[in-house]
Amino acid sequence: MQSNNKLRMAIRATAAATIFGMAAQAQAFSFSAGDVDASVYGYARLNMSYDMDENVANSGHRGGTFPTIDDSQDVDGHFGAAASQSRIGVKATHANGVMVNIEGDFMGADYTGGALRLRHAYGSYNGVLAGQTWSNYNSFVAYTPTLDFDGVVGQGGYGSRTAQLRYTTGPLSFAIEDPKGGGFANSKNGMPALSARLEDSAGGFSYAAAALVKQNAYDTGTTDDTAMGYAAFGAASMALSDMITIRGVINYTDGANGYLYRSGGADAYIDPTTGDLETITGVGGSVGATISLGGGRTINATYGQTMLDVDDLNDPTALETNTNAFINYQWTPIENVMMGVEYGYYNAENQGGEDDDANRLMFAAQYNF
Repeated sequence: MQSNNKLRMAIRATAAATIFGMAAQAQAFSFSAGDVDASVYGYARLNMSYDMDENVANSGHRGGTFPTIDDSQDVDGHFGAAASQSRIGVKATHANGVMVNIEGDFMGADYTGGALRLRHAYGSYNGVLAGQTWSNYNSFVAYTPTLDFDGVVGQGGYGSRTAQLRYTTGPLSFAIEDPKGGGFANSKNGMPALSARLEDSAGGFSYAAAALVKQNAYDTGTTDDTAMGYAAFGAASMALSDMITIRGVINYTDGANGYLYRSGGADAYIDPTTGDLETITGVGGSVGATISLGGGRTINATYGQTMLDVDDLNDPTALETNTNAFINYQWTPIENVMMGVEYGYYNAENQGGEDDDANRLMFAAQYNF
């Protein structure tokens, strides 16, 4: 039973690393030079997608985007393949405790693929981290593995990487981050985003909670205004047995919808009558489950949704709700090899009640080193 538990834990960890590239998998290329221990890690990956309805595939990684509500792209049947998600990283640790990690993939800055893109570039020592890595307002506690690169909407926090200065002590971490979001005319960043996170586990239960504050501002040269934005999320994961794990997260934002994962909404809008900057609130969340079938096989299912309060915009075309769901089968026939198939569903709805959906299939093969 103990060996089976270890196998299932390894499968879950490998599946999570499939999309998000968390810590290096099997560090096959490890070496030492003087007082430095280093390793080279990464993977080669093929993604194939078939869009049954309109073409919502991102050309760089074949993951799904949300459909166009105006039906302007409703042409059935689109196939594509790409290997741009493949990545490589280097991690080096000095005997004095200094650690440096640099990692990139081949999606390019515009996600169309082919050019090297920086993912992680940071150093850490004695709890102090400086550089670019996952936002402190982020957690993978409630993440259910998907083959789709961007995954389910509403997951815990920002869901990407940002430049920051972070301090971690035990389960607590605090960060000064490059602010994200905006989405309104003449927006500017006048101060950094400040975040705090608690993340811990006890037995088969893991949990995380985080809060963030940022400033929204605009300046046309003749008029200007500011409004503070806030965000908070809570996430949890529970292993019900050796085979079944369930997860869930809820995220609330007010003037910080850039941190409401895949909501697609602006943080605020400028009142045309008063010139005041008014914040937009949002809420999102996701639930998911993993079933381990043994023999390196897992089934994963997840559902997520984000909702923006855009009634005050008086614009029936304003995006209000994003929803998606996935179910996949992943197989690890031998160590460091994963193959999988997935069905994905996407739906977008605007404030006027119009919506559009998309259905798609994916296949992925990944070889880790």
